[in-house]
Formats: sequence, structure tokens, C-alpha cells
Amino acid sequence: MNTLLEYADMCEDKEAVTKYTAVTRFFRAFFYFEKVKRFGDVPWYDIQLGSADEALYKPRDSRELILTKMLEDIDYAINSGGLTESAADPYHVNKWAALALKAQFCLYEGTYRKYHNLNLDGHDANYYLDLAAKAALEIIEKGPYKVYQTGHPEKDYLMLFAQKDANSDEYILAIKFDYAIGARHNASAYTLLPTQGRPGLTRKFINTYLMDNGTAFTDKPGWQEMQFIEETDGRDPRLAQSIRTPGYTRIGQTEVEGPMFETTVTGYQPVKFVQDPTSNSNNNDRVDSSDCDMPVYRFGEVLLIYAEAKAELGTLTQDDLTISINKLRDRVGMPPLDMAKANAKPDWYLSSEEYGYPNVTGANAGVILEIRRERTIELLQEGHRFEDLVRWKAGTCIDQAITGMYFPGPGEYDLTGDGKADLILYAKGSAKPSADEGVYVYELGTDIFLSEDTKGYMAFHKDVERTKFNEGRDYLYPIPSGERSLNKNLTQNPGWNDGLGF
Repeated sequence: MNTLLEYADMCEDKEAVTKYTAVTRFFRAFFYFEKVKRFGDVPWYDIQLGSADEALYKPRDSRELILTKMLEDIDYAINSGGLTESAADPYHVNKWAALALKAQFCLYEGTYRKYHNLNLDGHDANYYLDLAAKAALEIIEKGPYKVYQTGHPEKDYLMLFAQKDANSDEYILAIKFDYAIGARHNASAYTLLPTQGRPGLTRKFINTYLMDNGTAFTDKPGWQEMQFIEETDGRDPRLAQSIRTPGYTRIGQTEVEGPMFETTVTGYQPVKFVQDPTSNSNNNDRVDSSDCDMPVYRFGEVLLIYAEAKAELGTLTQDDLTISINKLRDRVGMPPLDMAKANAKPDWYLSSEEYGYPNVTGANAGVILEIRRERTIELLQEGHRFEDLVRWKAGTCIDQAITGMYFPGPGEYDLTGDGKADLILYAKGSAKPSADEGVYVYELGTDIFLSEDTKGYMAFHKDVERTKFNEGRDYLYPIPSGERSLNKNLTQNPGWNDGLGF
């Protein structure tokens, strides 16, 4: 990138110079955002480097300097005129993608500084939160994007992510995949094959989905021991578009399918990004055979950034929610978020030590928690969760229970809603019951583990001793020891001991 920027003016095509300088400075800002998230302070380089350059051995520059340089780069990309304002091509960087990146990294930095109480010479948390809100609002008010919806709240969220080609109404920047040219990913196989890690959402997360009337599921009597059919009934429609729920049929198919326990350790089997099995001629259920495009930035995230930045600034209004969060709720037919009601009675579940977030206080605590709920649900599986917990200084959430469906004990369980058993659990040491083909028959304590042995939540990791999140260390990665050996001016991040004596 620095090589291109240094030599760009030698090009006679000045329009190309402007364009590719803007593109390059976008990617340099993106590059450094990834470095700051992972390591904090890093060396800033805006010149070409050769193997003999003394600059290779410089110490880390301050986080404040890096963010200042990132803002210079992204503002150039936005304002230079080198990037198109057209949304017709979601596979190349345009002005709106640059604004989305700015909104994203400014929200990250603003909330990081706020919740980590990080006071640096230069700018405070509110400075970055204000920039995030302004960048997001420019996309909302002036950009060509809108929330994808076709009038089918029961499937629009699911279909947005399963379409082969990126939807240019909502996808601002996307990664192009195409089976025919060998550009493929693993999204379908990841959730459908038992060799791919057996992913499953947690009971804690499933509990955060509201009822379809906007009330909290965890305010219902008996929610703790509610079984699958009852707990998934009448919920935010995004739940049935994110996991297999009773009555689930795969896109393009008619057969009702229940959770596949050989492929998910919690029972809550993800369906987001899972395509129609016939969407390409080579069956995308095989490993690395999916070809739906993947979002880098989408309008839905921009709406969430705007609402969160305004709430953290203390300047959020109900009108702000109308143009942001409530557009996402409208897509799935959910009632709008009411700021006054949220702040009058913050959700106990989202603020509890056992299930929720620490450190959310003040007059806007209730609506901040609701925005976090919305963000977590809307951006499921899009790569934001760990970074969100880091910037909110909520690493304790990682230590919360990892459990799945609740079962009251041995017996037969209907999970599809057709009145027939899909799963039979039997006591350890007793005779294995007979069952129809396709029914899971599991011995408690051998094939399936429950939190209280013969009853409780699915607890695959029950007997695994988990390492606790280290609050004084784990919000940043260690500087690699190999890099520190090469450059003794690189200091190590707090709490990490790499055995080097400097």
C-alpha cells in the first residue's frame, strides 16, 4: 500500500491516481483497525520499508496516533472524489463503504475508551462516538441503501443471507463467491456435517430473543425449564430464521427437519447462510461448497452503529430509533423499541451477573441494553461478537454458562411439532429403547450430557475445566515473541509473559 501511494503520482492518468489512492487509503485504515483491535499500540508506517531500514526497529506508536492517522486516511477516501457513490457494484469499495468503515472503527474506539476508562492525550470517547454517529447518519440520510424486505417477515431475514448474489439494497460491501470459478466457503457444511465442529447457539443467547409482542421471554414464569417447542413459540421471527425450530423446512424443500444432534452440541442448530441444497449443481452441503456472497458492511449494521453511538453519547431520541433500530424490527414484524419504556425498566436478564453485561449504568442503561440485544441478534454469525465484548469490557460474559436445550429427564421428545418422538433419552445402564428410523436414541451420561446428570440443560463441556477470562490481560493479544526478538523496542502487552527479558 505504501509503495503504491509513493509512486502513484508517476501515473499519467490522474483520475486513476485519485481513485486508487482513495482505495489504498481505505485499505490502510482497515489494516490498522485490525491491528489496533488485536494489539492496541502498534508501529505506524506510511512509507516504503526496505530490509535495511532502521524504521523497522521503531517502538510501538500510541493508539491515539494510529487512530488519528486512520481518520486522515478514511476521510481522504470519503472526500477525495475517487470513490463512486453508486451502489450498483457491492464488490468494490465505494464512498459508502468508506463511511461504514469510519463509523465502525469510531464506534469501536469510542466505546473502548469509555468502558475501559482509557484516557489518552488527544481525544476522548465522545469524540469518536460523535464521529461514528455522523458517519452512520450520512449513509442513512444520503446513501442509496435500505433494509431488505419483500413483505414476508417470516423469511426476509433468512433469505437476505442465503441468496447467491449480494443484495445491493442492503449490502454495502460484500465478498463475491461463485462455485463455477472455485470461490467457495463452508457455511452450509459447517452446520450440517458432524466433522465441522458441531456448532450450536447457547441457551443464554436463545433466551435473549424477545416474544413477538416485544416482551421479554425471561419475564415468563417457568422460562428456566421451558422445553424446546414451548420456548420457541411466539418469539421474535428472527429466532426461527437463525436456528432450526419446530416446523423448520430448508430453503427450497418441503420436508420438516428437526435439530441434528450429531452436528450441534447444544441442540440450537444455526441456519443462517445455509443455502438451498440445489443452489449449485455440485451440492453445496459438501465441505467448502457454498457460494452465497458474504457481507463485509451492510446497512443493517450501520443502523445499529448509529443507535448505539447516540445512546452512548446520551443524545439518543425516539426519532433516532425510528430511523435505525426500528427499521430492523419492522423487517420481521416486531413492535418498535420504545426508549422511555426501556430506560424506565432496564431488562434484568441483560444486566445480571449470570447472563448479562457488566458496567452499563446511567439514564440510558435500559436502551443501551436493548440496542446490544438487537445488535447481537441481528448480526449473529457475522464476526462481531468477540470484538463487541472486548470494546464493552464485558469479558466476563465469556465465562458464563455454555449450555443448550433443557430436558427434564429420560423420555421421548417431539422437537418438530408433529406429535412424534424425534429424540429418546434413557437412563445410563438401562436397556436401549427401540425407535423408528431417524429418531435419536441417546444414553444419558454417555451420548448426551445434562447439567444435572439425569435432567437439565445440554452441557457438552460439563466436565471440561474452562480457563477463566483474565480481565487484566485478555482484552489484547500478546505481541508475538518472534517479532519482539527481532525488534527489542516492541514492548509486551500487560499480563503476557513470553519469557523474553526485555
